[in-house]
Amino acid sequence: MIETPQQVDVPAQDVAALHLHTPRTRMMQVMGPGISEAMQAAASQGVGPDGPWFAHHHEITATSFDFDICVPVTAPVQAAGRVRPWTRPAMTVVRTVYQGPYEGLGEAWGAFDAWIAASGLKTASDLYERYLVGPESAPDASGYRTELSRPLLAG
Repeated sequence: MIETPQQVDVPAQDVAALHLHTPRTRMMQVMGPGISEAMQAAASQGVGPDGPWFAHHHEITATSFDFDICVPVTAPVQAAGRVRPWTRPAMTVVRTVYQGPYEGLGEAWGAFDAWIAASGLKTASDLYERYLVGPESAPDASGYRTELSRPLLAG
């Protein structure tokens, strides 16, 4: 289900970010338009996308998601509508890759979090999902690849 997790140092990265706080029941309705809006802002300014987009989740509850859609850019984006510039800071993360349909992400996160706990690692409360292969490039959902990352706390 998930690849063997690894600790990885990731550099700072400029992104075009679009913040959303949505009920879980509306995720399918807001995600696509949000991705399109962030991609369009980056493309219209000639700075992106510069790699796969990702979601930075601030909080996930039983009823809602509070997160940013992030499109990597080559230079800071100018604010446009709901899109704003942000720089994801450099950090050390623990990371794995899940392969399969998005409906399996909850189970993948459960397995990943169990591995983290068993390893004695301490992570921040936020998390990242980077969409390496999705419906735009794989006709079969079994081929989707999603990178799961949790920032590690120092010491």
